[in-house]
Amino acid sequence: MTAVDTEILVDVWQRLLADPRKSWVLFEHGTCVVLTAPDGELAEQATELLKQFGPARAGSSAGDFGVIHPKDVEGWVVTGHHNDILTYVGPDEPRDQSEIAVGVLGRSKRHRDGTELGVLHVEDRRARADLA
Repeated sequence: MTAVDTEILVDVWQRLLADPRKSWVLFEHGTCVVLTAPDGELAEQATELLKQFGPARAGSSAGDFGVIHPKDVEGWVVTGHHNDILTYVGPDEPRDQSEIAVGVLGRSKRHRDGTELGVLHVEDRRARADLA
């Protein structure tokens, strides 16, 4: 992934997760883990969650997904079986832009992130939450 791609993904998630109290960690393929109870090393906490809930397993709830059309960002957010793990699919990524195709692509990106576990960015908003 290029630095430009990284900047774009960080910008997308900063706009999607505008709540100043939400800390989050972004992984290489666009999966974001929102940390509702951030504690200690955020990248480690997010990696453990993604390792457990990221990989898609056929025939289980880990294969389920939903597709959200955000208002302020082009593209889609694909949800899974953990409410705090979300994957961004850009508007130019899927050839077929049906919800099924977008969801399957998002699930496959989440699976890759859940097995490769490469952290791109950590957004630590704990200090901001103390001020709010």
